[in-house]
Amino acid sequence: MSDPDYTPPESLVNPVPPVVVLLFIAVIGVEGVFSLAKAGLIGGPASVGWRLGALQDYGFFPAFLDFMVQTRTAPPGGLLRFVSYPFVHGSFQQAVIAGVMMLALGKFVGEAMRAIPLLVLFVVTSAVGALIFGLVAPAQEPLYGAFPPTYGFIGAYSYMLWIYLRRVGERQIAAFRLIGLLMAIQLLFGLFLDTGTSWVAELAAFVTGFSLAPLLLPGGLARLRHKLQRG
Repeated sequence: MSDPDYTPPESLVNPVPPVVVLLFIAVIGVEGVFSLAKAGLIGGPASVGWRLGALQDYGFFPAFLDFMVQTRTAPPGGLLRFVSYPFVHGSFQQAVIAGVMMLALGKFVGEAMRAIPLLVLFVVTSAVGALIFGLVAPAQEPLYGAFPPTYGFIGAYSYMLWIYLRRVGERQIAAFRLIGLLMAIQLLFGLFLDTGTSWVAELAAFVTGFSLAPLLLPGGLARLRHKLQRG
């Protein structure tokens, strides 16, 4: 059976998939609460610490992974952090940039992927990004923000572009230009600023998104069953 056909969208005004819109609203909505609190418009004096409290309660820390491995337990609060950290950001600017990127990439991926697979892509790439981050980052370094699942969308989009380029006889390496550019920017910033280890989560999410795309695109499970039966 052949891979799914994919042609890059000719129009940028096609509707964004509702699940992506809901994820974007969640990201911006949480940030809106923190921004209003910082401006003193809601919550009173105690609201100044809401962002820091949310980062501590819903951000991901490698220390929690270490604890779960050492104690061989999986407390719900610890598991929640694998998928809750994308909704908490360190600043308004980070939330807007991550949210807009997620909206744009989610739109492109959503042109070929249904709602439930899109949500699975978001959740799994978030979790895998946190897992790999937890294995290599310092115990108290936090992971937060929607960039890892956004890189997961980039991975899925790169796979679809890779298939399209193969179908039209173009060089498939071009499918990786976007991730290459983003990683180069990360490296450039890392030379001048302490950007931490979050790039590990983003790269892991990209690889996961690229690997999951063949299964999550329409007909993916049927192709897998066919290959297993032939094998």
